[in-house]
Amino acid sequence: MYSCADLKKGLKVMIDGEPHVIAQFDFTKPGKGQALYKCKLRNMITGSLFDRTYRSGETFEPASLEDRDMQFLYKDESGYVFMDQKSYEQVHLDEETLGDDRFFLKDNMEVDILMFNDRGIGITLPNFVNLKVIQSDPWVKGDTAAGNNKPAVLETGYALQVPSFVEEGDLIQVDTRTGQYVTRVKE
Repeated sequence: MYSCADLKKGLKVMIDGEPHVIAQFDFTKPGKGQALYKCKLRNMITGSLFDRTYRSGETFEPASLEDRDMQFLYKDESGYVFMDQKSYEQVHLDEETLGDDRFFLKDNMEVDILMFNDRGIGITLPNFVNLKVIQSDPWVKGDTAAGNNKPAVLETGYALQVPSFVEEGDLIQVDTRTGQYVTRVKE
């Protein structure tokens, strides 16, 4: 059990039977009375954000979450299918659960899936992923009014800004945390 003194940003706790993560935390001690712990909590299943204030002495149950190493297999009409590397159990995640992370998934990529009651509620990707550019306008010499970046579309459908020297067919490295171009990669 956690007490109010254990509260901090990023801590995962159970509230009303669902896992929540503390997105923001503030401690105040009024002149008289008990200390107040003001928290912004994010529901890890629905993604909703709400404020809650706790008084010292309250306790919290730790969230019963599990990280599993899984491999991305394929995408079908039901969503994205991952396989546990040890038990060969398959887990389906929908686009809403994955969010923009779905644009960085490649076949057979290993990822960490956050599980709650045998249900996938989140994904942790590698920090960098190599993807092929499938569409990019050719750069015209002297076209510097727009800077040195141009739009490009990757094999997964993700669109981003790349330097002018990147062409269709190039393999580039993308930072999955920011979604930005990092470098060109040799195959």
